[in-house]
Amino acid sequence: MYRERASRLTGAVVWTNTPSPGGHGAVLPDGCMDLLWHDGRLLVAGPDTHAHPTTGPPTVWAGVRFAPGTAPALLGVPAHELRDRRVDLADLWPAAAVRRLTARVNAVEDPARGLEELALRRAAETAPPDPLLGRLVAALDAGRPVSATADELGLGARQLHRRSLAAFGYGPKTLARILRLRRALDLARSGVPFAETAVRTGYADQPHLARDVKQLTGMALGDLLARG
Repeated sequence: MYRERASRLTGAVVWTNTPSPGGHGAVLPDGCMDLLWHDGRLLVAGPDTHAHPTTGPPTVWAGVRFAPGTAPALLGVPAHELRDRRVDLADLWPAAAVRRLTARVNAVEDPARGLEELALRRAAETAPPDPLLGRLVAALDAGRPVSATADELGLGARQLHRRSLAAFGYGPKTLARILRLRRALDLARSGVPFAETAVRTGYADQPHLARDVKQLTGMALGDLLARG
């Protein structure tokens, strides 16, 4: 069972998940990165460019999902270095520090709350997110073209691409595509017909929507919605 709530860290989400026995799920690309707890370990989930399958025994996972573009500053690593990867936090931070943090999270009855406290402390120790990144995400999530967004932000195409790689793990066109997928799935899940969903989220037509869903998630749109 999956549960989530808004975090006290601006823009972040705190979640827990216990997969069903024998169940097979997938984490869909969403432009975000997560700090994870599983079996007493701390891990980081990098930005995904495709669906990441969830397998293994039905044990509890907990996480803090950071707003797009905000995790690299907290973690001290460019997002593109973690693209499509799950790594131990000790691979990114000094092992002794991670052992202390792991013990602190494990000492809390609710690991998700322990992770949130860790994220809040880390945020207090690091510089705030670059506001330009938030403006970039907002513009692309509203369906603005990448070229127009770059002009509005006063960035050249190469500069925008370089900053996007560091912040999101991929270029602005891929980020825009993933954000559009999220908007489309939200509409389709709410019962909006697929053809109308395609038009309202900027696809050329329903077949275009279907192709993009298949390429990014590995599943047909109908099958994806049926799995929840």
